[in-house]
Order: sequence, then structure tokens, then C-alpha cells
Amino acid sequence: MDNNLQERLLTSHEEERRDLKTRVWIESKAIWRVAFPSMLTRVTSFGMIIITQSFLGHISEVELATYALIQSILVRFVNGILIGMSSATETLCGQAFGAKHYHMMGIYLQRSWIVDGATATLVMPLFIFATPLLKLLGQEEEIANAAGRISLWFIPMVYSMVFSMTIQMYLQAQLKNLVVGWLSFTTFICHIFLSWLMVYKLNWGVNGAMASLNIASWAMVIAEFVYVFGGWCPLTWQGFSKAAFFDILPVLKLSIASGVMVCLELWYNAILVLLAGYMKNATIAIDAFSICANINGWEFMICLGFLGASIVRVANELGRGNAAAVKFSIKTILATSTAFGVFFWILCLVFGDQISYFFTDDERVAKAVSSLSTLLAFSILLNSVQPVLSGVATGAGLQSTVALVNLGSYYAVGLPIGIVLGYVLNYQVQGLWIGLLSGVFLQTVILAIIVWRTNWDDQVKKAYDRLNRWLIKPEGESTNKESESLA
Repeated sequence: MDNNLQERLLTSHEEERRDLKTRVWIESKAIWRVAFPSMLTRVTSFGMIIITQSFLGHISEVELATYALIQSILVRFVNGILIGMSSATETLCGQAFGAKHYHMMGIYLQRSWIVDGATATLVMPLFIFATPLLKLLGQEEEIANAAGRISLWFIPMVYSMVFSMTIQMYLQAQLKNLVVGWLSFTTFICHIFLSWLMVYKLNWGVNGAMASLNIASWAMVIAEFVYVFGGWCPLTWQGFSKAAFFDILPVLKLSIASGVMVCLELWYNAILVLLAGYMKNATIAIDAFSICANINGWEFMICLGFLGASIVRVANELGRGNAAAVKFSIKTILATSTAFGVFFWILCLVFGDQISYFFTDDERVAKAVSSLSTLLAFSILLNSVQPVLSGVATGAGLQSTVALVNLGSYYAVGLPIGIVLGYVLNYQVQGLWIGLLSGVFLQTVILAIIVWRTNWDDQVKKAYDRLNRWLIKPEGESTNKESESLA
């Protein structure tokens, strides 16, 4: 075994003997340093989609259902691909930061732009031909025709995701994501104002709401470019490099595994929304299911803050060779996230009958949403555990394993249960949601077993081998001296 790696493993076991209260305090500070900015970023970013839905919902039921269909199926489909593939950036940058290979982080970021940009281009026909696609899938003609107009507005937003997601993960891995949180919060406030101005004051309707969404999305990207290129990341961003085109295939392989892992999860929800479109009163069913799915998704953004924290903490400590810190971090994040989950679970049970009125004035939709509120509450409770376990696996580079778990849990179990309960036993949207819940529950149990049985000393060795196999030496001695000063 390499002497350097052996020293790291010995150090990690010595840390287990430190005072428990001190360790919890130190670990909690490290977690919240990542989790809070990540929560702020994700809640406000997803909030822009929710705010747009809210404005459209007060225009008409058809516009609400159309937006819900495009956002829940096409955007979530593509978003799943890009989020998943971008998580490879988070894994590689997190481990590189822990191993003090700072110069490699900028190279990994550029590789992710190449891979994700090409991927986004390949899926563009989905938005261009949204109307014939939805008609082919059997959706109502009125909704399908309206969807073709709205879907084109999402194209600029998709390309903004290529840069925003990867830059956020690059900055998060080096603990500089607080600036991303405040930028996201600022653009969220601007989006609310622009939506109000364009929809109500200028009376631009759907076009105004969608234009506001795109302006806010790209304003965020431009601000991130200014931060990265402007000299605030001197060690990790050293300019554009030809090295970004080297070792693309290994990065692509990890990106695809990450993409499949996340896509199988996000597509699961999208398929259930699509199935709601085949039920009686399809517009009401889609509206109710998508409202609950978006409320669940918005709260899920808070849990994704803990997912981000688990990825960074696990990746950083694996890069440092500290297996004991990995295990302790997992326990601390799970306890913290579960406490938040219980709080929101109670909140949803208490206010479940009122939440629909934020999105619509239609009493039929409100009644359908109310009937799902208890199931929504338990989905929120599971959200507090499942993302942390997925984050742990992502930080360790186990995306392909999680992809297989998602495939079995969601598509072999959850989806069939939802179809049987919703259509055969005629439980309608409640049946679909029970199927969703059962798939998530099974996935959570299996991931818990995998994390519990993982040998973290072995994962340290694998991370060490991966980082050294892809390492490109920095140009000049000055970079090395700066890296040592940062350490």
C-alpha cells in the first residue's frame, strides 16, 4: 500500500477517539457550511418554476395543465439527465479538493460543460416537437397544442442549466457555494417582480411568465461566470485548457451512470404525471397531481441541501483518506435531515387542505389536492432520508449501483403498484401516489442497507486510485506553492 494512503487511514482511525460532543459540533458546522447555501440555491431555483406555475395557474386551467405537463415530463426528463450528469462533476471535484489536486477542478468543470452541452443539444427535438409527441402519447388535443407553444420557451432555460448546475457543484466542492445561494435568492426575487410586471401590468400572459423565467435563469449563469472568471477561484480556475478534452470517455462513463441514477428517479414522477393525463377529468387530475408533486419537489430542494452536504463531505473525506470521518459524517447528516423531515411532515398534515389555493382558485382541483395531502406528508418524511443516502453513494462514486436500485424500486415495484391501484382498482390519483410512495420507500430501505454494509476503507483506496489515474500535473511550480498555502 502507498505510504501516504496508509498514513491517511491511520489518522482516520485516530480521529474516532475524539470527544463525541466536539466531533458533532465540528461536523455540524462543516455540514451547514455546504447545506445552507445549497438549500437556498435549490429552493429559490426550483421556486422560480413554482412561481411561474402559480402565475400561469391564475391565467387558466388549460395553461396550468399545459405547463405542468411540459415541466413535469419534458423539463424533468432533461433536468434529470443534466443534474445526474453534473453530479459526476460534484464527485470528481469533491474528491480532487480533498486530495488537494486543486488545479484539476477547473479541468473537470470544463469537461462537464462539453459533455452536458452535447447532451442538451441531443434532447432539443423533444421541445421542438412537443405537440406531436404529446399527441402520440394520447394526451388531449387542446393541452397538446398549447404545450407546443410553451415548450419552445424552455429551450434557453435548458442551456442555462448546463452551466448553472455544473458551476454550482464546482463551487460547492470547494466550499464557496454561499455566493451561489445569494445569487439564486436575488434572481428569485427579480423573477417574482418580472413575472408580476410582464403578466399583470404589461398583460403579456404566458409569454411574459416564460420570458421572466428565462431572464432570471440566464442572469444567474452570467453572475456565476463573473465570479469564476473574475479571479475569485484562483487555485481551481486557471483558465481554459486543452486538458479538458483529455480523458473525456472516463468522465462520460461516470456522467452517464450519474445521469441514469437521477433520471430513473425524476422520470418516475414524470411518468406518473403522464398517467394522470389518461384519467377521467384529465385536466383536474394533472393539475392536482402536479401541484402535489411540485410541493413535494420544493420541499425536496431543502433535503437536496443535505444531499449536497453528504456528497461534499463524503467526497472530501474520501479524497483525504479519512474513512472514520466519512462514517461519522453520514450519521450526523442523517440525524439532522430526519429532524427537518419530521417538522415538514407535521406541517403538511396540519395545512394539507389549504396548500392548493396558492396555485389555483378552482375548487375541484383544491379538493383533489386535499385528498392527496396525507400521502404527500409521508412522501415529505421519506425525503428527509433518501436524498442523504443517495448523496453518500454519489460522493463515493457508486452511481451505477444506485441506478440499479432506482430501476428495481421505481419501475419493477412502484410503477406497477401505481397503475394497478389507479386504474384497475380505480383509486385514481391516490392510487398513483401510493405507487410513488411505495417505490421511494423500497429504494430508501435498500440504500440504507448498502450504505450500512459499505467498507469505507476500501472506498478510500478506490478514490485514491481514481484521482491519481486521472491526475494531470499543474503547469509551473507556482500552482503547487499556492496549493500548499491553501492546505
